[in-house]
Amino acid sequence: MNSCPCGSGNDYAACCEPIITGKKSAETAEQLMRARYSAHVKVAVDFLYDSTHPDHRAGYDHEATKTWAEESEWRGLEIIGTTNGGLKDDEGEVEFIARFRDKTGIHSHHERGQFKRTNKEWGFVEGIMVKAQPLSVTKIGRNDPCSCGSGKKYKKCCGK
Repeated sequence: MNSCPCGSGNDYAACCEPIITGKKSAETAEQLMRARYSAHVKVAVDFLYDSTHPDHRAGYDHEATKTWAEESEWRGLEIIGTTNGGLKDDEGEVEFIARFRDKTGIHSHHERGQFKRTNKEWGFVEGIMVKAQPLSVTKIGRNDPCSCGSGKKYKKCCGK
């Protein structure tokens, strides 16, 4: 079995390959997102262009996309969640993290991809980068219960 790069656990020939080769259309925004990731892995840059919504193809750099796809070691796709983008929707969002390694190091590309369906075909519209959330630190008072779960006051436990 040739496992699909999109991480679905399905065979590539039954998962993303038919979408990339045009034998079938993506039924959902998530299917298109998975196929686009697999297209990067397989360096199927014509599909990346064709699956971009026609109203959003201006500025697409075919050669730069090909170079990036070829020179990257693709390490996995994680779908965080989807909003709409189903069988009966015309717009959807897929939040994902694509991991890859290039000559500068290991990267996590965290994005909320926007998709739109026109004439029964899903197309990628744009990606909105997701910024890392700041860490929140809760200050523990001396008389508060200790955060280690001992049941003791902080000053009598870890706060010594």
